[in-house]
Amino acid sequence: MTEIDGGEAKLADLGNWRESRAFSEPERAALEYAERMTYTGQKVDDGLFGRLRAQFSEPQVVELTAAIALENFRSKFNPALGVESQGFCLLPRR
Repeated sequence: MTEIDGGEAKLADLGNWRESRAFSEPERAALEYAERMTYTGQKVDDGLFGRLRAQFSEPQVVELTAAIALENFRSKFNPALGVESQGFCLLPRR
């Protein structure tokens, strides 16, 4: 499998990341972190933070947190002002 194939496989399986074998442990920790930061009512507990720190350095955790927060900001900001996709990241149809 080439790097491009791996990326496409991961993208296609992103909705099933918990069961998928396509994702590494660091990726799983980051995806869980993103979900907990994004979904109302979910918290980042000490257990998850410990798993993040086992996979990433402190600066990497800060950068990951900023990236997730920025995407959450955009998901609220853009629709309110009618900002639509520019077509740069076309997702494959399911």
